[in-house]
Amino acid sequence: MALPEITDPDLFEMRRLESLSNTIFGVAMTLLASDLPKAGEFKAMPTWSDLAQLYSGRVTGLVLSFIIAGVFWMSHHRRLARQPAASHGVVMGNLLFLLSIVLLPVTNGLEANYGSSSAVAVLFGLHLTAIASLNAWLWWIVVGGWRHEFVAALFPILVLVSGTIVAGIAPQYASYLWLFAFAALLIRRASGSPSASS
Repeated sequence: MALPEITDPDLFEMRRLESLSNTIFGVAMTLLASDLPKAGEFKAMPTWSDLAQLYSGRVTGLVLSFIIAGVFWMSHHRRLARQPAASHGVVMGNLLFLLSIVLLPVTNGLEANYGSSSAVAVLFGLHLTAIASLNAWLWWIVVGGWRHEFVAALFPILVLVSGTIVAGIAPQYASYLWLFAFAALLIRRASGSPSASS
């Protein structure tokens, strides 16, 4: 199916932004694992217990961030498909959203190494909440109101805010709350639920 030609010179073809966003998401999702093998050193040959102690938190953080990035990539792709052209202001909003994705490996690395710190866990939660908020705002622009896509995009914000509150009190549990919520969102999306628009 051929896409309509954009004749208004003040509008930007979102297909170009889609190509850029696929690259950004791909690089960010790959960088999530880049520091995992260098996370620690062993004085002797590691046992299963040593491996679990060193990497369990880091792998949980990696899986959490990968799932969250995947959910937001799907949402971003669906949003761009609904908006073949946009103003420069909307494009700048999308670029701001992509910048928040670029920063995900940074906050994920902090969370993986210092997740027991409530300050780091709250920072990670605030970053994820900013990503979800930008995503919801961009959905609002595309659908133009309180449609089911925008309402569904509010769900991650509620989960992330509650997880961030938990992170301030008991940081060791926050990532499990976020992981459960986004895994449930992915399962709901895979089952074809129409409300899974994150």
